[in-house]
Amino acid sequence: MMEAASDPSILLALVRTRMPFGKYKDRLLMHLPEEYLLWFKKKGFPPGKLGQQLALMYEIKSNGLEYLLQPLLKM
Repeated sequence: MMEAASDPSILLALVRTRMPFGKYKDRLLMHLPEEYLLWFKKKGFPPGKLGQQLALMYEIKSNGLEYLLQPLLKM
């Protein structure tokens, strides 16, 4: 999470990126249900940037920090 704090573009990508596949295809990553992210945590996040974004989104949601992303929706 420290990396995200030092690079705001990582957080901006979370509010702009859509899920590219699956049950929640085309939904913004920040709007994915926590249960779906928990499933990925248990089964394994996909490789690459998407997996990193999903893992970060899981950490944000599991720690109740979603409110920090709300202002970024307006950017």
